[in-house]
Amino acid sequence: MPSLKAIRKRITSVKNTQKITRAMKLVAAAKLRRAQESIVAARPYAEVLEQVVGELAGKAGEDAHPLLVTRPARKAEIVLLTSDRGLAGSFNAQLIRQVEVYSAEELADLDDVSLRIVGRKGNDYFKRRSANILDFTPAPTSETALEQASDLANHVIHDFLEEGVDRVYLVYNEFKSAISQDVVVKQILPVLPQTSPDEDYGGDFVYEPSKKDLLEHLLPLYVQTGLYRASLESIASELGSRMSAMDSATRNAGEMIDKLTLQFNRARQAAITKELLEIIGGAEALKG
Repeated sequence: MPSLKAIRKRITSVKNTQKITRAMKLVAAAKLRRAQESIVAARPYAEVLEQVVGELAGKAGEDAHPLLVTRPARKAEIVLLTSDRGLAGSFNAQLIRQVEVYSAEELADLDDVSLRIVGRKGNDYFKRRSANILDFTPAPTSETALEQASDLANHVIHDFLEEGVDRVYLVYNEFKSAISQDVVVKQILPVLPQTSPDEDYGGDFVYEPSKKDLLEHLLPLYVQTGLYRASLESIASELGSRMSAMDSATRNAGEMIDKLTLQFNRARQAAITKELLEIIGGAEALKG
């Protein structure tokens, strides 16, 4: 059995850890409220833009813009959004596992699959496995997400237009709640056309300027907005996952402290009992 000093030292250590995890939980909860407000504000615009671009693409056809052209799939590029730090539960592990499964199952017949990784955790993992990493950037914050999404969109569009890749996929965690995030795999290039509800009635709009001119402006904006939304979703998901993980760690630390305290009390009681027995034994020996 460990000594009383060792148990006392362990209790102190666990209490200090519990203070850290509780503080990290509170910090994540405070940041999560702001991140949640940002993503709730960004979703309606991103969803409507996606719908408008998809319907325009369906009506204009592939010849209207190079970003609509569907080529035979030989090379693919995956944009992966992870975090820079750990202690966020399964946030990064789910993303990495999804990329590996998707590459092995859906993209197995392709000649090459390359990665553009956002976040140090994803880069460290795939770098150790000698994956084809085109680029790595640190995980975005609320202040840097828009600029970073714009730069990333330019790189992705350039890769596609130069026919360096034939498909571009985006993998990120979509925020549902503080305890729930869903891994999303989404094709962003070429842009997939959508069916307009107006087609059921044989109707259409009069476009000014033309569909081609609209797509020339909207398609790069669509890619940038999609990456920006994914960045905000990733930020909120990371904070929610970290808050949940730190809450579990705090509760586990409390349970461990209770067990160690019980062990300490039993050890102390055993030591006291042993001393009493030695005293009584000594007294009986003197009487004899």
